[in-house]
Amino acid sequence: MRSNVDGYGFERGEDFDYKTYEEFMAKYISILARRASKWEVLVQNKTSIVKSRKVKRFCRKGIPNGHRAMVWMCVSGADEKMKRNPDTYKKLLLSQKDQSLMDTIDLDLHRTFPENIYFSTSDGLRKPLRNVLGAVAHKNHDQGYCQGLNFIVGLLLLLIKDEEKVFWLMDTLINDLLPDYYNPDMKAVKADQELLGEIIRWKDPEVYAHIEKHSVSWCLIGIKWFICLFADVLPVETVYRIWDCLFYEGAKILYRVSAMLVIQNRDKLLACKSFTEITDVFKEIVNNPTIVDCHTFLQKCFNELGSFPIARLKKLQEECRERP
Repeated sequence: MRSNVDGYGFERGEDFDYKTYEEFMAKYISILARRASKWEVLVQNKTSIVKSRKVKRFCRKGIPNGHRAMVWMCVSGADEKMKRNPDTYKKLLLSQKDQSLMDTIDLDLHRTFPENIYFSTSDGLRKPLRNVLGAVAHKNHDQGYCQGLNFIVGLLLLLIKDEEKVFWLMDTLINDLLPDYYNPDMKAVKADQELLGEIIRWKDPEVYAHIEKHSVSWCLIGIKWFICLFADVLPVETVYRIWDCLFYEGAKILYRVSAMLVIQNRDKLLACKSFTEITDVFKEIVNNPTIVDCHTFLQKCFNELGSFPIARLKKLQEECRERP
C-alpha cells in the first residue's frame, strides 16, 4: 500500500506522481547502497572527517543520511566552531530576547512546512525551530532574522534533530559559506542573481539573449532559490544532495544548480514569446519530474555545465556587486 507521507514526514498531495517517484527509487536504492558501503569504508568509526579531494568527490556523489550530520559539521567548519564555543548556544537560549524579533519569527513558525507531520503540531519541531532561529538571529544581531531561514532550519532539524548542531551549521552558512546573503539590504544575494545571468550568458548565450530581450529580471527568477537554498523549492532529497556540496564547496553549487534548471529548459524558454510566458516557465521548471531523480540531476550539474573556475566566478561576482 502506498504511503501518503514520505520518509521525512511530508504529506503527499492528490497530485503526487507515484509512478515517477517509484521508477526513480527502483534505481536509486542500489546507488544508495553502493554509496553507503563506500562511506562506511571512508568513515569507519571516526567521529570527524578531514577535507580532501576524495571527500569532495564523495560529497558530490551524495552522503548517506546516517553520516550527513557529522560530514556537514566537519567539512563546513561548524564542528570546530562548536568545540571552541561549547556554551554559546545554551547561553543564547537563556539570554534576554528582543521581543519584536521573536514576534517576527513566531509569525513564520506556522508557515514552515505545514504539510509536514513534524511541523504541523505545536509539540513537534516548532519549538526547536523557534529556539534555533532565535539563537541565530540574536547572535547575528546586525543581520537579524530573514524570511527563508525558517525553511533551511526546518530541513536541517528534520535530518539532524540536534538543535546545537543545526545552530552552528546555520551560523557557518551565514558567516562563512554565504557571507552577507542575509543582510537586511540583501545586496549580496541580489548580486548573485545578476551573477546567475552572467553564468547563463557564458554557458548558453542564446538563452541569455532571449531572456534579456523580454526584460525578465534575474532577481525575479532565482531570489527564492538562493535565499532558501532550494528548501521549499525542490524535492527534499534533491535539496539534501545540493547541501552535501554546499557545506563543502559553498555558493558555487547554487550557481551550478540554478544554471542547470535554466539550461535544461532552454527549448521551453526559447519558445516563449513574452515576459509572462517566460515567468510562467520559471514557475514550472522547479516541478519538472527529472529533478526528482536527484542523482542524475546532480550528475548533469557537474558533467554538462563544464568547469566553473573560481577566478572567473569571483571576477564576475565583483562586477555584479559593483552594479547600481
